[in-house]
Amino acid sequence: MARVVRVFRTLRNHWKKSTFALCVLSYGGYWLYGKHCDNVLRREACLLAREYGRQQLAPQERLKKATVILNPAACSGKANKLFEKNAAPILHLAGVAITVVKTDYEGQAKKLMEFMEQTDMLIVAGGDGTLQEVITGLLRRPDQETFSHTPIGFIPLGCHNSLSPSLHLLSDNKVKDITAATLSILKGETIPLDVLQIKGEKEQPVFALMGLRWGAFRDVAATISKYWYFGPLKTNAAHLFSTLKEWPPVRDVSISFLAPTLRPPDLPAVTAPRPNLVHRIIRRLKNYWHPPVEEPPKVEEPERWEEQQLSTLELLIQTHNRNPIEKRINDSLMISAEPDSFTVGQFITAGNKKAEDPMVLTDNSTKLEASACRLLLPEGASGFYNIDNEAYEAMPVEVRLLPRKLRFFISAERREQLLSQVQ
Repeated sequence: MARVVRVFRTLRNHWKKSTFALCVLSYGGYWLYGKHCDNVLRREACLLAREYGRQQLAPQERLKKATVILNPAACSGKANKLFEKNAAPILHLAGVAITVVKTDYEGQAKKLMEFMEQTDMLIVAGGDGTLQEVITGLLRRPDQETFSHTPIGFIPLGCHNSLSPSLHLLSDNKVKDITAATLSILKGETIPLDVLQIKGEKEQPVFALMGLRWGAFRDVAATISKYWYFGPLKTNAAHLFSTLKEWPPVRDVSISFLAPTLRPPDLPAVTAPRPNLVHRIIRRLKNYWHPPVEEPPKVEEPERWEEQQLSTLELLIQTHNRNPIEKRINDSLMISAEPDSFTVGQFITAGNKKAEDPMVLTDNSTKLEASACRLLLPEGASGFYNIDNEAYEAMPVEVRLLPRKLRFFISAERREQLLSQVQ
């Protein structure tokens, strides 16, 4: 008992050191518990992957091949370690023959896609920038019609992973998100996604999965990190100081757009059986003696462009990939323009919401649906577009929708959740 009293007396006499030691031990215990939880998640994911790897192959079946485009610079240089610890073991245990291609500089993924050989699946391990470079390089290929049928998996390793909420159930744990995304690739369930083709007057087209953003909210979002010394108020400070430099930050733009097109029904791909030999011989003889009459070429109707002048704080052109499960009558992209009548308070409030979700819209925004649109900026207009969170110099562009162009792996749990939201 005397020893216990001496211990408490020592703690009381050295209460500052005792408090500091308690804080260090608490933080260390919390850190160790987090590492233990991460190891449990990895072990469970590896056990599931091992079950896939133990499945026997058919006599004519071969191992699946996957090409991984990995950006080691993503997530502040931690992407390579995150991939090797959380994703690579799962793919190896599942029996997938992977070829990892690491990028060394920005824009290299586009060039690498020019030389990519045919593969069973393409895996993008990085963030928004890596994913956009990969799909841009893929769809610029002369044989893109063939390669666009390759299923694509996305492992979220970047600081910004805008497509992840559409494909996976997200959590606050980075390890859980990576392992869940990798397991969804093994399960093989895919979903078609729309793609935006964005082309300038002289530049090669750029392709995007989420959308294009231009305006005051985008410009302020790019400066928020400069006000780090305001702590949790840095977003408010960035928007407030921007109003002192320019108010109102209205953008004038001329938009020409085409009406949306009807969406064809989702029919499963059916391969017709090959006719027997006798039927093929009869058909060839019939075509020889009575050649089929060639139909006259169809005269294409000229496109009917509608024009509209907009005065807005921000213009947003986006796909419907936020919920790819939703059934739609038309294939369309959505054009949204924020009103130019905001007060300073409303501007700061809306800016806070857009800092968390750039695709969120205010109640009074103007919305249009189109299959294609052209943006004509006024003379002297400057600034930048955000195309899938990547900055591009603002210029007159034509944006076209490529409906259901690419197929991405999706988790079954996320698909069910999206279906329940639609219902």
